[in-house]
Amino acid sequence: MVKKRVPDWLNSSLWSASPSVTSDDCRRYDSKPSTPTPPSPVGPPLPVPPPVVVVVQEQSPKSEPKESVDDVHDASSNSSAEDISRQAQFLAELSKKVINLRELRTLASQGIPDVAGIRSTVWKLLLGYLPSDRGHWSSELAKKRSQYKHFKEELLMNPSEITRRLGTSTSSDEESKLEGSGMLSRSEITHGEHPLSLGKTSVWNQFFQRVGMDCHHHQILFGSCHVVLDCSLFGNVHGMSGTKIVGLMKDTEIIEQIDRDVKRTHPDMNFFSGDTPFAKANQEALRNILIVFAKLNPGIRYVQGMNEILAPLFYVFKNDPDEENAASAEPDTFFCFVELLSGFRDNFCQQLDNSVVGIRSTITRLSQLLKEHDGELWRHLEVTTKVNPQFYAFRWITLLLTQEFNFADSLQIWDTLLSDPEGPQETLLRVCCAMLILVRRRLLAGDFTSNLKLLQNYPSTNIGHLLYVANKLRVQSSTG
Repeated sequence: MVKKRVPDWLNSSLWSASPSVTSDDCRRYDSKPSTPTPPSPVGPPLPVPPPVVVVVQEQSPKSEPKESVDDVHDASSNSSAEDISRQAQFLAELSKKVINLRELRTLASQGIPDVAGIRSTVWKLLLGYLPSDRGHWSSELAKKRSQYKHFKEELLMNPSEITRRLGTSTSSDEESKLEGSGMLSRSEITHGEHPLSLGKTSVWNQFFQRVGMDCHHHQILFGSCHVVLDCSLFGNVHGMSGTKIVGLMKDTEIIEQIDRDVKRTHPDMNFFSGDTPFAKANQEALRNILIVFAKLNPGIRYVQGMNEILAPLFYVFKNDPDEENAASAEPDTFFCFVELLSGFRDNFCQQLDNSVVGIRSTITRLSQLLKEHDGELWRHLEVTTKVNPQFYAFRWITLLLTQEFNFADSLQIWDTLLSDPEGPQETLLRVCCAMLILVRRRLLAGDFTSNLKLLQNYPSTNIGHLLYVANKLRVQSSTG
């Protein structure tokens, strides 16, 4: 049996070395280029030839600590001439009456400037939240934001709150009588307003019934996973049956899990963590989005780690310099979160784990991709050292690499993921394969323990270089 020859481009020291700071091919991904270059004509993403001169430098075996990021926007303070040029390109494209999404994807694949709200607007366009016709933006945003407000009122506000609000408008006369007495006003709770009431006119019983109907009505939000929905947990039963009690207990468990996970979201960032009113408000927004999503998609509900996928979206939208957009970050994030997860929905359906579309199948595709591009490394990992890709790739794929790199680098990777017309999943797999190739020398020299430790705690790397290698894999696949 003839051993498959490793492609010459993989044997190059480029894949295990940091790129030269003057190489044009990698500089197109970097956030702070060193020298200005004129803007290139807009067109489909093309591979860039490898640099002629490369400084060979083996990556340090020791992983650098991931930085604490409180304000990613600080990176843009020393803008170069090329930064300004790229900003001008984006602003010119975004100012058109009808935006050319093909050209926008090309620009975004090279990295999106983190200034002037450009990334916020571009992500909304790439995720399909904003239409390409700018004339429709105001009406579409108003419609979606109003819809989210309705979701919250229907799914997050319980009848006691509704009763209280109604009571404030009908009991003004009674309150005026109590103003001088020092007594607090109190709405009378009738039998029909008691949470355990079984009456057909009970606002609580109607609330539980409505939640059940809402789940059936809105499950289209998350696509084909409705085949595994079990909305019996949410009502459509008469009386306080065992099914309803189980449903309420399940809701409580999910909300408690969401609360725990939200509090653990990026503890190194003041934006998400801490006791400040700002951080608390951001945590509350994440909590609201995840609870609404779980109730509208009972087939998937909430899966641990969704908070990590939600965080970059909310961070980018909340930091939009436009005050109206920043104030509406919660509804905007909700709909973009739904759109993003729709491309990965099968990875979150436990019932589909072992199917051809589930997470295990996705991990198998990553294994096949590595085998196709670097058979020697694939054989060493999976045959010789028996490192099952599930041991490291499960987190990489399900959390979209948010835990493998610092926050600013994750945003840069997401620019490329969201800009791919084939969808983020295929690009994600290529980036994961590139991650393996970049440390191939250390992996080939390692055993099971050292390799697993390396891949579960991936070392710091040049993100521009990583994205260049991932793009190279795309070209090799299309031409091979």
